Amino acid sequence: MHAVGKKVRAFVRVKPSAHFAQDVIKFGADNKSIDIHIQKDAKKGVVNNKQTEWSFRLDGVLHHASQDLAYQTVAEELVSAALAGCNGTIMCYGQTGAGKTYTMMGATADYRHRGIIPRAIQQVLRTVARSVDALVTVRISYLEIYNETLTDLLAAPNGGGAGEVQMAVVDCPQGVCVRGLSVHSVSDEEEALNLLFEARRSKVIAEHTLNKNSSRSHCIFTIYIESRFSVCSDVRCVHSKINLIDLAGSERLSKTGSAGQVLREAAYINRSLAFLEQSVIALADPKREHVPFRQSKLTHVLKDSLGGKCNTVLVANICGEALHVEETLSSLRFATRMRWITVEPVLKVTCDPESTVKALKKEISLLKQELAMHDSLANRSLVNYDSLTDDQIAEIKSQIHKYLQGAIDEIDIMNFRQVQEVFKQFKQVVREQECEVEARLRSKYVLIDKNDFVTVAAAQKVGAVDVDHHLLREQDLGTRPTPASPRPDEKKRSVMSSEQSKKEGPRRLSSGRDLGACLPSTSQASILTSDLDVRKSTKSDDAANVDAQPSKAAPVEDPQRPSSPPSKAVAFEQFKEESGSVINRIFKENKSILLARRKRSSAVTRRINSIKQELEEIRKALESQKQERMHQGEYVDEDGHLIVEEKEFLLIMKLKDLKEEYRCGYAELQDLKAEIQYCQRLVDRCRNKLISEFEIWYSESFLIPTHVRNALQPGGSIRPGMVPINRVLCLEEDEQDSFERMQEVVLPCGPDSASFYKAKMKTEQKHTYSRAMSSLKRMRKKPEHVTAAGKGKA
Repeated sequence: MHAVGKKVRAFVRVKPSAHFAQDVIKFGADNKSIDIHIQKDAKKGVVNNKQTEWSFRLDGVLHHASQDLAYQTVAEELVSAALAGCNGTIMCYGQTGAGKTYTMMGATADYRHRGIIPRAIQQVLRTVARSVDALVTVRISYLEIYNETLTDLLAAPNGGGAGEVQMAVVDCPQGVCVRGLSVHSVSDEEEALNLLFEARRSKVIAEHTLNKNSSRSHCIFTIYIESRFSVCSDVRCVHSKINLIDLAGSERLSKTGSAGQVLREAAYINRSLAFLEQSVIALADPKREHVPFRQSKLTHVLKDSLGGKCNTVLVANICGEALHVEETLSSLRFATRMRWITVEPVLKVTCDPESTVKALKKEISLLKQELAMHDSLANRSLVNYDSLTDDQIAEIKSQIHKYLQGAIDEIDIMNFRQVQEVFKQFKQVVREQECEVEARLRSKYVLIDKNDFVTVAAAQKVGAVDVDHHLLREQDLGTRPTPASPRPDEKKRSVMSSEQSKKEGPRRLSSGRDLGACLPSTSQASILTSDLDVRKSTKSDDAANVDAQPSKAAPVEDPQRPSSPPSKAVAFEQFKEESGSVINRIFKENKSILLARRKRSSAVTRRINSIKQELEEIRKALESQKQERMHQGEYVDEDGHLIVEEKEFLLIMKLKDLKEEYRCGYAELQDLKAEIQYCQRLVDRCRNKLISEFEIWYSESFLIPTHVRNALQPGGSIRPGMVPINRVLCLEEDEQDSFERMQEVVLPCGPDSASFYKAKMKTEQKHTYSRAMSSLKRMRKKPEHVTAAGKGKA
């Protein structure tokens, strides 16, 4: 799909200045032309033929334009075309200090001043998030060309090694690519901006007279977009990419005063920009057959972007002072030459699936004919290469069962399809045996998760497990060892607690997780533990050791507090009925909603699968009808329209209805998946909240000594701090969520800027952490300073 050839678009952006040369630079009324006039030098005499006036025609002039207006004028249309499938390139060119990096990257301190790259990321990812017709994958890469050396700005800091691939620019069938350049997949704006801000810290900059933060390298940020459409669409996959290029500025050494390393960098920059201009001149000349793209790494990388099959936009950044009029003229000449280049954007799509299927069917038919000819020449019996019929599949299944029973020693196989069917039947037999073994084991065993407090507590009440969560044999359930010589009050209290647990056992078990149906009662416990290493007397030994300790003089204890803390499983049941009742109720409600959504998702999935099978059957029936019609001859009316039978017409209409039903079912399934993920997060969050609150409650209720508890009470000697007494139970929103919501409200420019500032904050935190760690390493390398400080303190 070729578009009509068009020219490269070129815009000029003027850097704001308090000393703008209004007498030298004038803009046209249509804001698309620039006129430059300089006065003749009187020192060179009366006869002076040097040109003093120039006029340049461009696609637009951005003077005193905001970042928002600059993006809408330059990049918004190009990014939209890239989302549709056409490659795009935006390039900033100009002298050093003219504002190229500000145009491309912007200021990371303020969301409103962000440049083309962050705004393009936002437009692409937000469009992808709203897309429903295609599955879109977005990836990014960041390349730096410094002194003719390629650097990956998104590579891991310690990723270098002996086996690292040397980066190089190579030509491939898909176009020019950089070998060894890492490409990172991103799913949201914050993730992409975080990578971008982190990579910007690795960019090489230097200071000279005209610019305190001068870029010493060419940077190319690329966004790769891959769109995969549904089966019902004609387009299978669309690939496109956006190259956002921030060129280093050209420098006049007489003005910058560069020396040393900065001078060497300036030489490389000017040389690569000179080669870029030569390539542009060659591309603009229709008579030139050769374009010198391989003169430098920069021109080689930009081979597809300049004069290729993509949309190309140039932004020429100029300074408005009269002092820089020569550099301004040079940038405007380059922009004019770029407008002479003709580009032909191409939508990159894969082949039509129907044509691919037809070609493959034709190839299969030819191969079958060739096989039949080969069999006849080899005097072989007629071999059938078509799909197996139901009778043939049944015959193979019968032979497999006889083979497994030992009735026959071999299975008759004539072609490859029979081999596949034999393996398929063997796999089905293995699955049936696995299901049978699993059902047999489930009838004899009960599976209990040790981390599930609710299930363990319920199993402990019916006597299936001990305090240490070990399974008990049947003989252990009736003859459990008792603690040695308990005190009278403890014995009385234990008897009361055991009777109370017997009374409340069935009620708590039914309110836990409905374990009464899957766990046996105390009299019917028959859990097999022959394959488990069960420690029989762990509980009894621990109880005996605790009771055998001599009683020491201690202050008067709280009569409501037990002398020894109960097991966490028992305490967990008590916590759920008392302090954690609200959390437990919300947890159960969320879990029931999650189970309902999963059941609905399973039902929708089965319905979609049945629709797919029915679609395949109807397609086969339509294909047979079409073959029969072609064999018998087609009927047309007076206008030349094809006449089909009523049966075929009904099949076509049914196929259309099924496709619509399939689309609706698929959309409903996607919505259910999103709801299931959200409900799963809520359930996990409630579970974690329930466990964390229980741990705090258990510590406060049983593990803290009495004198510490008295001190922590209101009016005590210690104010509550480490162990809060009056805790606020809030499941809807924790402190982090509250802070993030408040941040989205109070951030400049509203919630849209949240991703930008979050990425900025993460980058700053990472940078601060790196600086702190490097400082610690330097301190460890100088132990003598620590020793001296220690002596001074002593």
